[in-house]
Amino acid sequence: MTSAKRIRLGKGLMKVGEIAEEAGVMPSTVKFYTEEGLLDVADRTLGGYRLYDRDKTIRRVIAIRAMTSRRLSLSELRPKRN
Repeated sequence: MTSAKRIRLGKGLMKVGEIAEEAGVMPSTVKFYTEEGLLDVADRTLGGYRLYDRDKTIRRVIAIRAMTSRRLSLSELRPKRN
């Protein structure tokens, strides 16, 4: 493990693929949820990779999957913006 990855994980930040693996979805699902405004990007690496808060994002992905399996639409899950 590189020192950059160790530091990133120590801060609780994970890349798209890492989030997807832990949440049991495809990376494209995480990217799609992000583009739909359902997930927040916490930061970006110097190379431009999206970084997500591990715990918050995994809980949110699991919740979205559960709610959509109950026939709620993504628009109903989108946070209300003021």
